[in-house]
Amino acid sequence: MTKTQKNRQINLLEDPVAPTLKNMTVPMIYGMILLMTFNLVDTFFVGLLGTQPLAAISFTFPITFTVISLTIGLGIGTSAVIARALGKGDKESAKNLATSALYLAAAIVGILAVIGYLLIDETFLLLGASEVLLPLIHQYMDIWFLGCICLIGPMIGNAVLRASGDTKTPSLIMGSAGLINAVLDPIFIFGFGPVPAMGIQGAAIATSVSWIFGLGYVLYILSVKRGLIHSKLMSVKDFITSARGILHIGLPAAGANMLTPVAAAVLTAIVAKYGESAVAAFGVGSRIESIACLVVLALSMTLPPFISQNFGAGNMKRVAEGYKASIKFVLGWQVLIYVVLVLAAPFIADVFSKEQAVADIIKLFIWILPLGYGLQGVIILTNSSFNALHKPMVALMLSIVRLFVCYVPAAYLGSLWFGLEGFFIGALIGNVVMAVISYGLFNKQCKEGRETVEVAA
Repeated sequence: MTKTQKNRQINLLEDPVAPTLKNMTVPMIYGMILLMTFNLVDTFFVGLLGTQPLAAISFTFPITFTVISLTIGLGIGTSAVIARALGKGDKESAKNLATSALYLAAAIVGILAVIGYLLIDETFLLLGASEVLLPLIHQYMDIWFLGCICLIGPMIGNAVLRASGDTKTPSLIMGSAGLINAVLDPIFIFGFGPVPAMGIQGAAIATSVSWIFGLGYVLYILSVKRGLIHSKLMSVKDFITSARGILHIGLPAAGANMLTPVAAAVLTAIVAKYGESAVAAFGVGSRIESIACLVVLALSMTLPPFISQNFGAGNMKRVAEGYKASIKFVLGWQVLIYVVLVLAAPFIADVFSKEQAVADIIKLFIWILPLGYGLQGVIILTNSSFNALHKPMVALMLSIVRLFVCYVPAAYLGSLWFGLEGFFIGALIGNVVMAVISYGLFNKQCKEGRETVEVAA
């Protein structure tokens, strides 16, 4: 290992808890700021094409996020099993697991992409899209489905790097891919020189190119620079053994993550009853949420390797300390984010829509839903922590309860009684209830884990 590589590594088992999490998370935040900001660029440039293209890309969000959530879930499983193996000092098993994860993800995403491609019309009509919007949706999704298999690079490959304590390289990969997307977006959407204007299709092409770059970059790092994956095909026996470990956590984690876009699809269908302006505004709000919660998302990627390695080493005290430190920070941080969003609401609304009806709903979204982002962070971090403890079914059940017992029902009832304002308030209340349940359950788990370790000792 080179000197540069040594400097990049963090000792998750011995370094002080809070500084360790900070050193892991800050690089991820930088990378995610670039990635999320440049993804928001898609919405901005498409919004310049008019309300219909903006509504069309808003309808695609639940579907694209479903596939992305699947890869994130497999990445969670990958990170958890590799980090635990490294915590036990078993580097060969970690290498087998990393290689198997890439094979699995490529196969699963590829199958899902083919199914999605063949069922575009049926899927989006079910979501509430009108016949008028289907040609625009096809322009985007036809390309998107073809390129989405390259997601395994930034999602699975980066999970392998994070499991080893390296968060700087994943940050660089995400940021570079996001920058490529941002540069290509206006060129492909509006045309430049010999490149013709391709409209909403151009946004999908720009995204696919950035993913291809990310895949090539991460495979080079993993195989050539770090030797974290096998350069040759694995034996069937080793693959099956590794795949079982990954799927044990990865499938429930992917299922839990995929519930979020399913819930988003239901919410989009509810919002669709209020017209295309409401759908367009809700789509903008959803992308603003991804930016506002990027610190939570970064922590949800860096906290699990910390927990898994310490869990593998039997150090539940550090597990509990890392979890509580993350929760305290997220709650305080999201209060600050809410204040910033409220002050910037008029400007944000004007930037993303020139139609007053859309702008008004964007401001309503910002005034209400971000109040609960800190509590939403508690839920997200708790779920990822349960996955890191190799309890994926607990995380899955928490996701089901959150989305389909608390979040969606409360939003729906609110919409029935008080319209769009009630819809947003109901979603907020759902997050409050679930955050309290999640925090209490994880603290109970940590207490039981410490008692088990003490008895075993």
